[in-house]
Amino acid sequence: MIKTERVLHLKSCVGRKLRVVREHYLRERVPCCSSLCQADCVNDGKLLPGDLTHYVVPDVAVVVDYLEILEFRELQGIIFTQTACQALQSKNRRYYKRLQTLVKDPRHDCVLFANEFQKYSYCPREKGESQEKWQTRCVYSAAVWYYNHLAGMMNIVMITEDPEAVAQFSSLTSGVYVISVQDYLQSFWSDLQAAHELFSSISQAQQETEGDDGEKEFPEHLPAEVLEAGIKSERYIQGTLNVNKHRAQNEAFVRPKNFSTKSTDLTWDVLVYGRKNRNRAVHGDEVVVELLPKNEWRGRDTALTDGDEKTGEDNESTPLPTGRIVGILQRNWRDYVVTFPTRDGIQSQSRNSQRILTIPWDQRIPKIRISTQQAEALQDHRVVVRIDSWESTSFYPNGHSVRVLGRAGELETEVQTILLENCIHILPFSDAQLREMPVNSLEKPWTVDPSEVAERRDLRDSRLVFSIDPRGCEDVDDTLSVRKLPNRRLELGVHIADVTHFVKEGSLTDLEARSRATTYYLADRRYDMLPAILSADLCSLLGGADRYAMSVLWELDAESLEVQEVWYGRTLIRSSYQLHYELAQALLNGEQVEVAELANLGPQEKGCKLAQLTEALEMLTHVARHLRAKRDRGGALELEGVEVGAQLDEERNITALVPRQPLEVHETVAECMIYANHWVARKIQEAFPNQALLRRHPPPQQELFNQLVDTAKAKGFTIDTRSNKALAASLDRAVDPQDPLVNRLFRMMATTAMSQALYFSTGAHPQDQYYHYGLALDRYTHFTSPIRRYADIVVHRLLTAALHMQRGVVSGKAPASNKEVEEMAHHVNSKNRAAQAAQMRSTALFQCLFFRERDPQTDPCCVADAVVYSIRDNGVLVFIPEYGARGPVYLKNKEGLVVVAGQDGSCDWQGGTVRKYPDRITTTSSCGTSTFKLFDHITVRISVHSSTCHADRLNLEVISNKPHHSAKSQQPSPQGRSQLVKEVVRQNEEALAQEKTARRPKLSKEEREFRQSKTPSLYSILEEIRELALMDLERASRLPATTA
Repeated sequence: MIKTERVLHLKSCVGRKLRVVREHYLRERVPCCSSLCQADCVNDGKLLPGDLTHYVVPDVAVVVDYLEILEFRELQGIIFTQTACQALQSKNRRYYKRLQTLVKDPRHDCVLFANEFQKYSYCPREKGESQEKWQTRCVYSAAVWYYNHLAGMMNIVMITEDPEAVAQFSSLTSGVYVISVQDYLQSFWSDLQAAHELFSSISQAQQETEGDDGEKEFPEHLPAEVLEAGIKSERYIQGTLNVNKHRAQNEAFVRPKNFSTKSTDLTWDVLVYGRKNRNRAVHGDEVVVELLPKNEWRGRDTALTDGDEKTGEDNESTPLPTGRIVGILQRNWRDYVVTFPTRDGIQSQSRNSQRILTIPWDQRIPKIRISTQQAEALQDHRVVVRIDSWESTSFYPNGHSVRVLGRAGELETEVQTILLENCIHILPFSDAQLREMPVNSLEKPWTVDPSEVAERRDLRDSRLVFSIDPRGCEDVDDTLSVRKLPNRRLELGVHIADVTHFVKEGSLTDLEARSRATTYYLADRRYDMLPAILSADLCSLLGGADRYAMSVLWELDAESLEVQEVWYGRTLIRSSYQLHYELAQALLNGEQVEVAELANLGPQEKGCKLAQLTEALEMLTHVARHLRAKRDRGGALELEGVEVGAQLDEERNITALVPRQPLEVHETVAECMIYANHWVARKIQEAFPNQALLRRHPPPQQELFNQLVDTAKAKGFTIDTRSNKALAASLDRAVDPQDPLVNRLFRMMATTAMSQALYFSTGAHPQDQYYHYGLALDRYTHFTSPIRRYADIVVHRLLTAALHMQRGVVSGKAPASNKEVEEMAHHVNSKNRAAQAAQMRSTALFQCLFFRERDPQTDPCCVADAVVYSIRDNGVLVFIPEYGARGPVYLKNKEGLVVVAGQDGSCDWQGGTVRKYPDRITTTSSCGTSTFKLFDHITVRISVHSSTCHADRLNLEVISNKPHHSAKSQQPSPQGRSQLVKEVVRQNEEALAQEKTARRPKLSKEEREFRQSKTPSLYSILEEIRELALMDLERASRLPATTA
């Protein structure tokens, strides 16, 4: 090791220039990460293959400007130098993180070389040498070192955009070639058309940006050190920018991050009104906000809008804290789907027809200016673009096109748009990943390994195991069993697919599963997390097939159903029945149905087995009711979501929209899965208190319950939101016997107010934050769906490690650290949010596809019953139970006409006025007054508002202020299951009371005569007064200074 010095020229916070001398150590052996290495390099991790024609060493400018091209998987053998990485880190932190991810990903043949620590590749900076020239010399020196280090067995290509470097170094060293990016692509990747198009687009964008000069449209952002100081002093507020998609031009909000001060009554989001105050920030950016004076605060617009934001200040709510953005801490730019304007729009934009303002699909994103010659040819297509910069002299950001998705309106284009807008990138599984898979074919069928039989508990012949899933389910994660034991106990079993047996940690399949994090379910398809040989075959717990499983078995007291013993471990199972929900419910209801597995049996044997299966289902339902009743006593919430299935024909045309019908068996299966997740969470948290992967559900912010509380109050109900138990009890009481949809809407509003459940590492949060608010459990995780969730795979590995520790078995690899688990949790949380958003958008897409081809004037499917659940200044928001859809109904249009209902309920547009009240809205014209109240049932006509630029949306028009009665609109009440659980809760409470009475000791005559009376003593009265005073003081300390 050689010690040298490195001189750095830095600038202080106040602008003073500093000269810093640091020690710098050089080594002879630095990992080269090449499989051709014949020296003694310590090469851990992935290696560059030795069967390539060349290795590529990009210089600093290429890494900074053309990283997107280097991300192509086709480009192999890329060596990123330490010099280039450090330059990228200082210039573009977002791209630096992408480079880190790229280097870590074993699917990409690229490595990082610490050239500035290698003795023979290090180049000290010469006096008077510019930084750019020194960096180019460092990269070239690294390229030469690689050629010599590998003994000339591999040609090295350095790519640069500096013509002087090409002229200086191109013929200096034999075997080391220095060429431009364009020459490299033409020489080595002439058939990689996507890379050529991307290079052309980036180059054009750079040329346009360099020539972009003009007057300032926005103020400059403050320096980073000023922003940091302002955040610490609480002058500025840090948070994430969220643009209101309905009023994207004017309304955006910043939720304060770790902000608390007594100098302001700020308790909620900060409104950023107008694009000037937004100051070039884009939805999702991490920004810094300065509050405006209170006399400049504004309220949010409460009127319905379809994108026209000229509604005026009369429709504003109470003024909110309002601010302006003074700096951006972290850009969150991503790929955006855009369309080009019409031909007239292109010609009217600019004299330079190559610079076009494209219109993003996401309405929260501003128009993006790109340079292209294909605008007219791609007018009706959707194109992917990326933002490069947004200078203060430009009213719009500059970007470049990446690729063409397809023609707008076509199903595949719209599906790909949804995926890309949610940062979901799905590629087919690679050949290398598929080579890791086991084989199961007619010629070579898969069989159980005898060594695994010896290591596992064999349950194939001792338990009646069955699965209950949606109809047509292929990826069967979970099966159940229940039986009576000779010791007069019940045994409940949950058996989960043992995915970790096939997916080894660190394998290519594992890394791909981690990258995807979840299976993505859309309305007409799914994108599996694992290859089909696992997800639909060898890991799927199919009926009649021997499968590996991870099981949890509980022994329960037959009467109290309290746990007496619990066993965790790897098992071997054979599912006897593969039931779907409707079939299982029919068996519970005593209906005569056909079970496929019993079709070929004689009547007597068939009846016997059917009775055995029915008895197991009944025992399972009995146990599940008690498990849910126990959670209900702890405050578990029964919330309501909207699940709509799209029925497709063989040509994938949508034929019907079918809301999911609630069945008790749904809750039975869910309760068993929740139970298993809870007990596994307990096990892994006890074994790994600082690095277990759990799932928490933080309590919601009280402000989010305002709509629910106000709406229920208008109906005469009181909703208590102080705790989950109080909320659950008040929701149970808020029932209108005449209209079951009222309670359903309350629960939907409560669902909307909930915070999002998150994965986390136990070492990253205090134990009082482990609680799951919705399920009322102190510890919870996900264990039961490893085929479709990567988090479950991690939990399976933790459980296996915990069992090994318990038995004293030494496992090969130590469990992940707290930091690694927390990073993985953050990644999976992000992917889960994307999956949920994509599923919702896909449902909305198919709702529009269902109505697009129908004539709203004649098709009865386009007329439906709707329930009013929110009042706005110019209309109402409604829920359509038949289709699970929600949307606005305008009662006043842009021309000033209002909806007025006649004697028969039919509605017409007339001149008049609208007046809003807390619980109703009235329209008045010369013909009279019409009133629309909360929870009124009205009839709406459904049509589709088509858009080339944005997503299609449903258009709802009121045609009658009376309910619409049809067979489909009469939905069954979902209260049956709730009443069963409440009855179990009541019975349990009565049993507990009787047990307490029975255990109460019999008091002697002297005790009854001389014991302390039940009436409050003076001491207890004084103590209660003191506690009330303390409570008041504590409450006051939490209030803002202005109201305390």
